[in-house]
Amino acid sequence: MVLLAHIAIVRIAHFASSVFATWAPCLYKRYKDCFTSLLAHDSGLIRNFAGSIWASVAFNFGPQTITYRHRDSHNIPYGWCAITALGDFNYVLGGHLVLWDFKLVIQFPPGSTILLPSAIIEHSNTQIALHETQYSITQFSAGGLFCWVDQGYQSQGRYTTAMSQEEHVAYVERREQHWADGLWFFSTVDEINRPY
Repeated sequence: MVLLAHIAIVRIAHFASSVFATWAPCLYKRYKDCFTSLLAHDSGLIRNFAGSIWASVAFNFGPQTITYRHRDSHNIPYGWCAITALGDFNYVLGGHLVLWDFKLVIQFPPGSTILLPSAIIEHSNTQIALHETQYSITQFSAGGLFCWVDQGYQSQGRYTTAMSQEEHVAYVERREQHWADGLWFFSTVDEINRPY
């Protein structure tokens, strides 16, 4: 809990959430609505950071945090996670962020934050020199949380068991269109430029 209260960590968390609200306002609202509903439903839950929209945070203490090529399949498919690089390493020579689907290798200096849909974009990072250190902070929300809230705070099994045959058919049809519904949450340039 001490780490979650450290002012530098809190600022990193809040910065990432502010960037999310600025560049993806529709998706940010989806996260906010879900998380607010979840917290109101269960008073035993607490936020990791008062000013962060994500439900989870992972601290990778390294000392040489390297991720292999992967997708975060348990995150909501159209959702974004925030990855912040920390440490003391030469970002020109190592520690690059690799976005495999786009064939991009990006310099990712300590203190940098990126938001990406980590469930659908395959990503990793490159090694650093042996005498260097690299850490990371990742904020994310598991897709299961959204399902839990959308299903009335119950498991899919319990939710579907109570359905009539017609309701179940409609539910299956909705699930087949879920990926398309997720596209609505990606903001257009006009939405980003709109004053709130």
